[in-house]
Amino acid sequence: MKLLVTVFIFLFSLPSSSQNNTLSEATTTYFFIRHAEKELSDPNNKDPNLTKQGKIRAENWAKILTDTKVDLVYTTDYNRTQETAKPIAKSKNLSLSFYNPRNLNDLQFQKATKGKTVVIVGHSNTTPSFVNKIIGKEKYMPINEKNYSKLFIIKITGNIITDTVLIIN
Repeated sequence: MKLLVTVFIFLFSLPSSSQNNTLSEATTTYFFIRHAEKELSDPNNKDPNLTKQGKIRAENWAKILTDTKVDLVYTTDYNRTQETAKPIAKSKNLSLSFYNPRNLNDLQFQKATKGKTVVIVGHSNTTPSFVNKIIGKEKYMPINEKNYSKLFIIKITGNIITDTVLIIN
């Protein structure tokens, strides 16, 4: 399964051969994931850590992206998103960058990520909202609270935007 996912990510990351694409156009690739399983034992805790299963899933995300060049790793300023993003950032020798989930895809973010491959770790509601902002349409709904397995891949080359979703358990 890991090999299949790696091959798919590799193929999706290749430059487009569209007639509108020239070698001078930079390709931006975004990998969006929701944070891994969080601790739910204290309903009053607004910033829980990952569970043991969540930590395993976070390590698996890093393994899935092993053969993918990553330039930046973004996360919100919550324990669960940071703990999900850290294994990916560590495996790529990168530090975490933070984004405000109330200000998605602003000009500063667009400028910082243009032409790069970026992993963004978010939440069940902000991840699809962020994807929708980038693709310019309301295509994706909030993720079910029990679903931690979606990988959204967005690729932008010039005016061409492609998007796909993989389910990785």
